Amino acid sequence: MIINSQKRSFGRGAKVSLFTLGTMRSTESLEKMYSIIKNAYYVGINHIETAPSYGDAESLIGNSIKKLAIEENIKEKNWVITSKVLPKGDFDFLKNNFKKSLKNLNREKINNLAIHGLNLKQHLDWVLSGEGKKFISWILEKELVDQVGFSSHGSYSLIKDAINCEVFTFCSLHLHYLDQSKIALAEEAIKKGMGVLAISPADKGGRLYSPSDILIEASKPFHPLELAYRFLLAKGITTLSLGATNKKDFEFAHKLRNSFEKLTKLEKSALNKIEEVSNERLNSTKCEQCRSCLPCPNEVPIPEILRLRNISVGYGQLEFAKERYNLIGKAGHWWEEKNSSFCQECNKCVPKCPSKLDIPNLLKETHNLLIENPSKRLWG
Repeated sequence: MIINSQKRSFGRGAKVSLFTLGTMRSTESLEKMYSIIKNAYYVGINHIETAPSYGDAESLIGNSIKKLAIEENIKEKNWVITSKVLPKGDFDFLKNNFKKSLKNLNREKINNLAIHGLNLKQHLDWVLSGEGKKFISWILEKELVDQVGFSSHGSYSLIKDAINCEVFTFCSLHLHYLDQSKIALAEEAIKKGMGVLAISPADKGGRLYSPSDILIEASKPFHPLELAYRFLLAKGITTLSLGATNKKDFEFAHKLRNSFEKLTKLEKSALNKIEEVSNERLNSTKCEQCRSCLPCPNEVPIPEILRLRNISVGYGQLEFAKERYNLIGKAGHWWEEKNSSFCQECNKCVPKCPSKLDIPNLLKETHNLLIENPSKRLWG
């Protein structure tokens, strides 16, 4: 049974469903990948996102799509595929690896290719004037991809430069209800006609598939994850990534597959209630994320750390905040490099803060609340 679902324009490429299947969590076996892609199809998803760095993901996808064409009569052309390359290596290295990706995916070309992890200025330079520029020119000239985009975990200014450099026609950003700092960038990209994918709004967005009692109560009559999805879709974000591991993970993707309208009064009321509860719990210690405290002489990422405090104290998502805090300094340019322990209590941030927060004390409190042994990243 074909499921009708809303499709949105994604840059210059083929239209994509409101949800995108992320495949990083489905690489255990062909049976697992086949099952996940099949489930995705039957909830209206047509867009698959992958990368060579996700283990055997590309070959598992290629074989699964071929198997689905035979066993379920789901034509291979129905799928829109986005793969990625890291911003490093010379032209021959990139060319050979891309050809491997095409072979693994059983395709002569793919729809979208993202420069993955455009996190530092040198990465953008590599695209604009280095080997990356040569590679991008080659794949477009040979029509091996329909369009090129980027994903970034970098700074606001770097992402803004990438959006405006006229090389890319789509982007993948951390756009989350509990972290709205990049929403304005997404809106800028959309105005330019770019496609915008929200990276992991369920997991990296706060582990909202496992909400605290605080969030559950405040979100009624909705599930917190459903509200977070609706918030982003109503903002016009093209598509939301979904790293499914089982059939149940597709519940909201199916329910919201045509959900492109503005927020309803009831949804707005629930979102307002969440913020009221959070503000009450944080009282006068809420960091408003204005970034006036920066730069820190000791390079402590004050807003990001206090955002994790907001999330753990205000919304009750303690386990998520702990996970993110304990990755600091252990994920290279993919995440922050210094935690609260680097604060020297110089107090230079204090007079800059419009909310008059005792920032050094809040950093210390956050460290004590969240520090523990780090967990291993899913990929790296």
